[in-house]
Amino acid sequence: MPIPQGFSWKSPDYQSVFEARIAALERIRADAKTNPQAIPALKAYYKDNPVAFINDWGMTVDPRNAEIGKPTEIPFLLFPKQQEAVEWVVGLWRGRQNGMLEKSRDMGASWIMVGIAVWMWLFYDGAVIGFGSRKEEYVDRAGDMKALFPKIRFFIDHLPREFRPPGYDSTKHAPFMQVTNPKTGATIVGEAGDNIGRGARTSIYFVDEAAFLERPKLVEASLSQTTNCRLDLSTPNGESNPFAEKKFAGRVPCLTLHWRDHPAKDEAWYQEQKRKIDDPVIIAQELDIDYQASSSNQFIKGDLVEAAMTLDSSTLKPEGPLKMAVDVARFGNNKSSIALRRGRVCFWVKSVAKYDTEQVADWVIEECESLPELPDQIAVDTIGVGAGVYDKLKRKWPDRVVAVVSSEKVEDGKFYNLRAKMWWEAREWLKDGPVSLPKDLKLKTQMTAPRYSYRDSKLLIESKDEMLKRQVQSPDDADAVVMTFAKPASIIKEKTERRERNWRTA
Repeated sequence: MPIPQGFSWKSPDYQSVFEARIAALERIRADAKTNPQAIPALKAYYKDNPVAFINDWGMTVDPRNAEIGKPTEIPFLLFPKQQEAVEWVVGLWRGRQNGMLEKSRDMGASWIMVGIAVWMWLFYDGAVIGFGSRKEEYVDRAGDMKALFPKIRFFIDHLPREFRPPGYDSTKHAPFMQVTNPKTGATIVGEAGDNIGRGARTSIYFVDEAAFLERPKLVEASLSQTTNCRLDLSTPNGESNPFAEKKFAGRVPCLTLHWRDHPAKDEAWYQEQKRKIDDPVIIAQELDIDYQASSSNQFIKGDLVEAAMTLDSSTLKPEGPLKMAVDVARFGNNKSSIALRRGRVCFWVKSVAKYDTEQVADWVIEECESLPELPDQIAVDTIGVGAGVYDKLKRKWPDRVVAVVSSEKVEDGKFYNLRAKMWWEAREWLKDGPVSLPKDLKLKTQMTAPRYSYRDSKLLIESKDEMLKRQVQSPDDADAVVMTFAKPASIIKEKTERRERNWRTA
């Protein structure tokens, strides 16, 4: 049954859709009396045509219709972009690929996934469809249609009996976090929080609001062994999370469901939403799919970093002291990083993994001696194992090497510690522009990752340990760049040997 010609998405006539469905169902039942193959043939057709199945028989809920006198239980009709989304997800599943779907809110993304899940549950024997979200109440909560499983049960219960599995009883076959097809054994399962991906293997797995997972690295590890097709769907939540990293790295296919794709929404609707919400962060997150503006306590916004990375450094004249900073790895998979900056140009950032302090010190010496001139200042992070690197470098260049303790208090009434002051100085450098940073996606992600707060009315930037608790990668490269702002440096005027190699690319 095609969507009625002339159907208005802004003022939908559901009565005509209900009448068309009733008439079609009467024909199907009449045909089935004389032709036993009529319904099996129709099911075979739907097995290959999920969009048709959802458009013909899917139902959804919109409680906002109550106040305008329209039914709250309505036909689930897919507008063109939603149809594209269904076909795209099914294509990923058939091709055993992962994908991500970024969305504005109220685009029906959850209902799309529910429709796909029920379609697979009905027509593919033994299929296992997984759903996960950061909180259990978002996955299954009795009577709450904001959760996923009440939607799934509703969708199944409102199908014509010809399409429900023989013997299906929602009280028996749809307990908490699970819906089982009694005929084929196909199952829809739910998980929440750190348990996402811990259960049985699945044919496809939907991770709802993936950008908001509390410990996304655990989910990444679990699902890598659980399914051949994982679909992350979410509104954005800043740039420092795996969902955003996947988006900008281009590692997996991405489909966008933007509010402008909705045939019932226009510029007047958007302006009305902005008037009612009156919060630019929520507008950026929920409507505009703006990763850079969608985090309320992100200290450095992505547009500042992007501008610095797109600027051709050759257009700037580097002036002032040549400053190097060394961020020394302290634990786990962190890397030791060094950055080189003069004035408005950060020439490069380099990193190494699994070096001990002796190796890190030798690496820094090698890099310094390969430059056309020695840095006027070499700032070394001396917290933890960094002290050993500092000691060796200080013995070699006593007048150039300085120690940086990021937790050191700053007695100016503005910053809680030196870390806050360094990050503030780096942000002011970016804001005052034009400046140049190496074009590096990892560096951009790290520069925009730290969050800020205030303690005793002083600016505080979250520590690496705090970032680790929310499973955000340690910003080693970014910290190296930021440390070039730790302390002032006077230009050392002694003559140094000039080499042919240019420190812009050294």
